[in-house]
Amino acid sequence: MPAAATPTVDKSGQRVREMFGQIARRYDLLNHLLSGGIDIYWRKFTVRKVPIQGDAPVLDTCTGTGDLALMYWAAAKGTVEVIGTDFTPEMLERAREKFDRRKTQFGEAATQIEFLEADTQQLPFENDRFQIVSVAFGLRNVVDTQAGLKEMIRVCQPGGRVAILEFSQPMNSVFGALYRWYFNTVLPRVGQLVARNRQEAYRYLPASVSQFPCGQELAKIMEDCELTNVTFTPLTFGIATLYVGIKP
Repeated sequence: MPAAATPTVDKSGQRVREMFGQIARRYDLLNHLLSGGIDIYWRKFTVRKVPIQGDAPVLDTCTGTGDLALMYWAAAKGTVEVIGTDFTPEMLERAREKFDRRKTQFGEAATQIEFLEADTQQLPFENDRFQIVSVAFGLRNVVDTQAGLKEMIRVCQPGGRVAILEFSQPMNSVFGALYRWYFNTVLPRVGQLVARNRQEAYRYLPASVSQFPCGQELAKIMEDCELTNVTFTPLTFGIATLYVGIKP
């Protein structure tokens, strides 16, 4: 008998917004717990690999609770404007709380991070504004991947960089099997127990990752959207990958 088709992940905006709204308060705890804290390293690597150059602003889309936006702000020591966008109000509330605890770190004259509610498919910014447009573990949640990517490119300056940090599929057969067992069995159970959300966010996670393009496939989509010099760097045996492209 032929294998059953994998059900398509429901990425409708309302469902995803409600799901992440329900787990916002425990989102950081679960991310660090379930990844063993290695998600922090992945974001730090992104900031080092795609560093701020000059004084043009930085945009972090699908910012969630703001971790990558905060890292970019800290890397610039509060001297560059950083904006984080997300379409889940509860996530943005957590991001603002985190920034409020740190906003005087570089003195009263430091720039403030602005966290705005916005859909990545319809960003409320003019063309060619940002030197870096980033997204960490959020592009796969956008209903139309190419529409979101094209919006990120639209608001990026010519010569600026688009950085995508996303989960991927390990290529090593042994490690990949262990990873898939953990991702599909352990992670959903622990996540569901701690988060206690009815939308089953931590069952959505492995399903959304398994159906999202990775490696050369995602790099090709970036090139099709007219980014140049596209590179991708697998991290931690390929659990995550950092993709970088330049806007012509």
